[in-house]
Amino acid sequence: MPQLLLLAVVGLAAQLVDGSLGMAYGVTSSTLLLAIGTNPAAASATVHLAEIGTTLASGVSHWKFGNVDWRVVRRVGIPGAIGAFLGATVLSRVATDSAAPVMSGILLALGTYILVRFTFKGLRKDRIGQPVRKRFLAPLGLFAGFVDATGGGGWGPVGTPALLASGRMEPRKVIGSIDTSEFLVALAASLGFLFSLGSQGIDVRWVLALLVGGLIAAPIAAWLVRIIPPRLLGSAVGGMIVLTNTRTILRSDAVGLGGTPAQAWILGLVAVVWAAAIAWSVRAYRAERAAERAAAEPTPELVEA
Repeated sequence: MPQLLLLAVVGLAAQLVDGSLGMAYGVTSSTLLLAIGTNPAAASATVHLAEIGTTLASGVSHWKFGNVDWRVVRRVGIPGAIGAFLGATVLSRVATDSAAPVMSGILLALGTYILVRFTFKGLRKDRIGQPVRKRFLAPLGLFAGFVDATGGGGWGPVGTPALLASGRMEPRKVIGSIDTSEFLVALAASLGFLFSLGSQGIDVRWVLALLVGGLIAAPIAAWLVRIIPPRLLGSAVGGMIVLTNTRTILRSDAVGLGGTPAQAWILGLVAVVWAAAIAWSVRAYRAERAAERAAAEPTPELVEA
């Protein structure tokens, strides 16, 4: 029961972040499942089964708040489903011992990208309103879907920054559209795992625990997307993913540093970098807000006129 409660809390927290940032439900949940000893294919299958429900609830919530561009959902979601099915099939056929460090490596890379992208670059807003091209969305969806299934998460970390970096959509619509299209990805990945694995290694109680937490958080997150600065959330969740997966890799047989002073020093360094990234994001966000307020204030010449 404590383990199920922990999974429900993780599902709730992950969906709060995912629904307000457009990423990290799968990466966060998969990281926890790997940490408690679940094999990579079963971990990814468990998360994607739970995501069928959470992404549906998240999509409906974002639609109600006007955060969805249905054309983008269609153009990125269908290729994403194809990529996810292929990725699930590939991961199901990889030996567990070799897949574990590989999967943690993928999660580490995604976490690093999230941390760097949102800490130092923030959000681009100068091209909002221009159409997003299909020849960009289809390859993006195919690649993001494949990474999502093989890494246990990655649809949001790949898709959301790519669309935000294009500067052609409002951030809330990027997040809402990516979250909504993820339903197709989760469904396709789940079918791929079930066809390849059956129900082997999948604990239905874990699926339900993650699902319950995610369902509670979905409508709250769709509302929070208008309030919490994505830059701050990006730094926070990116650092957490980097720290957890660095630990997993250090403890793997391939590296063999588990329980050594070297592991403690490396994890301590990662924690310091994470704290510095959050502090940088807070300072950068405050500077952005101050600049926006200054730009909105009338100049002395206008006041005198």
